[in-house]
Amino acid sequence: MTLSVADVLAEDGLISQRLSGYESRQEQLDMADAVASAIKSEQHLVVEAGTGVGKSFAYLVPSILASAQRKNKEGRCRIVISTHTISLQEQLIQRDLPFLNAILPLEFSAVLVKGRGNYISLRRLKNAYVKSTSLFETEEMSQLQKIHHWANETDDGSRSDLGFSPLATVWDEVRSDHGNCLGKRCPTHNDCFYYKARRRVWNANILVVNHALFFSDLALRRDGASVLPDYDVAIFDEAHNLEDVAASHMGLAISNGQFSYLFGKLYNDRTQKGVLLQHNLIECQQLVSRLRFLVDDLFDRIDVWRNESGASNGRVRKPLDIENLVSTEASELALMIRSYASNLKSEEQRIDLTSAADRLDGLAISLRSWLKQHDEEAVYWVEITSGRNRSVKLLSSPIQVGETLRDELFSQVKSVILTSATLSVGKQDFSFYRERIGLHKSEELKLGSPFNYREQVKLTLVDGMPDPGENPSQYEQMAAERIRKALEHLEGGAFVLFTSYRMLRSCSQKLNRWFTQQNRRLLCQGDGIQRTKLLELFREDGQAVLFGTETFWQGVDVPGDALKMVIITKLPFSVPDHPLLEARVERIRQNGGNPFIEYQVPEAAIKLRQGFGRLIRSTSDTGEVIILDPRIRTRAYGRVFLESLPECEMVISPKQSD
Repeated sequence: MTLSVADVLAEDGLISQRLSGYESRQEQLDMADAVASAIKSEQHLVVEAGTGVGKSFAYLVPSILASAQRKNKEGRCRIVISTHTISLQEQLIQRDLPFLNAILPLEFSAVLVKGRGNYISLRRLKNAYVKSTSLFETEEMSQLQKIHHWANETDDGSRSDLGFSPLATVWDEVRSDHGNCLGKRCPTHNDCFYYKARRRVWNANILVVNHALFFSDLALRRDGASVLPDYDVAIFDEAHNLEDVAASHMGLAISNGQFSYLFGKLYNDRTQKGVLLQHNLIECQQLVSRLRFLVDDLFDRIDVWRNESGASNGRVRKPLDIENLVSTEASELALMIRSYASNLKSEEQRIDLTSAADRLDGLAISLRSWLKQHDEEAVYWVEITSGRNRSVKLLSSPIQVGETLRDELFSQVKSVILTSATLSVGKQDFSFYRERIGLHKSEELKLGSPFNYREQVKLTLVDGMPDPGENPSQYEQMAAERIRKALEHLEGGAFVLFTSYRMLRSCSQKLNRWFTQQNRRLLCQGDGIQRTKLLELFREDGQAVLFGTETFWQGVDVPGDALKMVIITKLPFSVPDHPLLEARVERIRQNGGNPFIEYQVPEAAIKLRQGFGRLIRSTSDTGEVIILDPRIRTRAYGRVFLESLPECEMVISPKQSD
């Protein structure tokens, strides 16, 4: 049976026959047609669709139809759908795909793909249970008992089904691991949860992943390995995050904690536990003890260099002149372990030790690469985390991911579809976005929202505010007063979005007493409450005010009267004090461009649209967005910000009287 997207999504389509009160949306049909056309013609597509369009059905329906009706050399058309947030992933797997499976007269299968380390290894669990007294202490032993009991009951075998969050030391000892797998030779292969999941993945039409897993797979493909099977189409929802996620998975991240953790698994002289003790490898144990000292010394010297000679943001502009005995001796230890393991009769013991040796080699190579700065197109920096266990992290990231994505994604996959509510800037096309991700040629579609923003939203620009760049302390004082004034007569809840924790805390301190007097709940990000819990408390209260930073500008959905106002304290410019942003700005300047106009303004305009979009989440929502930053009216670039927002009623709030 040949179906079109209209047969499913139109006014008299299959969905309307199942759902009473269903209203077909022209924007959704237009997007679905464009996705279907891009898949059929093997082209790339960038599509911006405003809130309320119903993007998920607009790409799921043509994907399902294509996967069921088209064939590749394997006899199927396989499509990967990647999201940034867990909530959207859950929506697709738990709600949207099962519904479409129930109403469509087609056979298709869809699976959620998880990384291998999410699954329990029955063989490794058994071995850990047998060796537990030499591996674990009391709390770890208790958790291992719980996991052992759970493993006999679970159908899924993945960590999300476990019911509690295990210690890393315990889960690392029992999880499925590529370097510690016997494959078909494993006595538990037929019951293996990972291989059962893998068979479902390899036989499925639709694979749902997150951006992090997708780009981990893309990085592995450079070395001839992969997590995902080959696919014909890749669809990215929440695609505005693509550049940053890709950059974070294509660089290096090495910390002193990674070495300490691995050494603890090999040999802990304090607790007399570790895998080397089981084989009485005394020389290796001594080398582990020496390496602990060498790692502490090396990372301490890097920390001292950062404090005395490094930039305030931790950026390292040239290879550090620091002797690296850690990589040399870690590789020696790996060679010793591997040599001993090769003579063992037990394949399970052999692979356990070889896997540990491979991890040592991996850390040694990464550390050497970071210190020598082998990738000239990357930026390198150091991050220090204070606390009981001081952490020193060595990080790198490619300055530009566009070239890599062009060569390894857009040139390799027949059709890549990128969608979000915020991809374009001002009245421009998608050139800024496409340039950042290396997409030279694609079809483009820009769709509005079915919401009536002119009727549903009032946009208030505040008059009389000082420039935040010229007089920050005065600006913060007046911003706090304006926030108080805006909230005085508000019926319902409000988000107040900040660009820094420092200003958030400052305004919180200035207004804390007033909130108490008003008997109104103030929720602040950074007060030790998890983001999901903050949102839950906010929704339940109905009159609360939430002060939030970065993560509350996007991916947050609060329909109804619980959110009636969004106050944006500053235009969300990324201050280029982060090494990666600093390097991107420098690269644009080196190429003769203007980084502020070409990068910082467009990036901030997209983020402002994300913040604005928190307010209206349904056709019945109404409310007010207040922008306190005067630069949106006083600076020439402010026009770009205003043109990026949906058309709505706009008013100028008068100067506040003394």
